[in-house]
Amino acid sequence: MPLSVAVLMDPISAIKIVKDTTFAMLLEAQRRGHRLLYMEQGDLALRDGLPWARLATLKVKDDPSGWFELETAQWQDLRDIDVVLMRKDPPVDQQFLYDTMVLEAAQRAGTQVINDPRSLRDCNEKVFALHFPQCMAPTLVARDPAELRAFVAEHGEAVLKPLDGMGGRGIFRVKAGDPNLNSMLETLLGGDSHGQGRQFAVAQKFIPQISAGDKRVLLVDGEPVPYALARIPQGNEFRGNLA
Repeated sequence: MPLSVAVLMDPISAIKIVKDTTFAMLLEAQRRGHRLLYMEQGDLALRDGLPWARLATLKVKDDPSGWFELETAQWQDLRDIDVVLMRKDPPVDQQFLYDTMVLEAAQRAGTQVINDPRSLRDCNEKVFALHFPQCMAPTLVARDPAELRAFVAEHGEAVLKPLDGMGGRGIFRVKAGDPNLNSMLETLLGGDSHGQGRQFAVAQKFIPQISAGDKRVLLVDGEPVPYALARIPQGNEFRGNLA
């Protein structure tokens, strides 16, 4: 049975369709005959506690010269939508969290929201991974610049990154004794006049084997897909992000 499928995403006009997972999902949903509806962050609202969204009918095609068509957007009650795909990219900031609260109201009313709004709030992709430290390089999440400096000194070389970023933005590779380390930490932590950070940063021991690429294993209904995506750093770059 055809479904109404609304997607909350970053501006579709700016995506790179060759690598965008959301776009692949939309193509497949359309192929299966489902009705596609499009919205961005500014299109959500609560009216007397009920979830509404400004939705535009969307058509997609696998054509880099023109991959989407949008009709005029109209406000609709999200309780009337079958499925909402929450596909907004990080940063996971306050506005992102507020979005999940609106979508949770839709979920309570019977709309299927993917992924679960509570999980999007609770399962930060960098912190949640620390449930499995045996699978990770040594990692520190902290606001204290002294602790982060000590971590770099202990491991000799580390990668520093923001807790809420994506796509390789704001990531630094640093060696013990690097004179730029304090500046990097100030950038990541947003420190105050006492040198303490206002926000968390992540430090991980640098693993040289990244030169061979990192592998993304996908699971569908808990079963691993028998293919993996390898993201291989190019040239002198240590980051393997597709972005």
